[in-house]
Amino acid sequence: MSTLKLDTIASRDGTESTDVTNVINGSAKAWVNFDGTGTVAIRESFNVSSITDNGVGIYTVNFTNAMEDINYAVCGTSSNGIHLSNFSNSTAPTTTAVKVISYTSGYSDVPYNSVVIFR
Repeated sequence: MSTLKLDTIASRDGTESTDVTNVINGSAKAWVNFDGTGTVAIRESFNVSSITDNGVGIYTVNFTNAMEDINYAVCGTSSNGIHLSNFSNSTAPTTTAVKVISYTSGYSDVPYNSVVIFR
């Protein structure tokens, strides 16, 4: 395997550039868009191997490649297509997974869920 060592990355025409640390540290390390109703189904994802359905509105996002540590940020949205639900991580994250919940007045399964992990 070859390794590129760069300080900056520039667009093809050179009009835009950024420090390499912005790419390494500012990019999502994992993300998933999934249907949380019935049998949970991943629509699209990056670095997510599966979603575990832990009950109504409770899901575990399992990573394909483990995180370096547990000091990552979890962002998410949840919606039934009409109303947004609240969405948060419900327990301390691990390097291999994070548990998230979707709720309105109580935990709820909804069809549109997105989770993004930044580190």
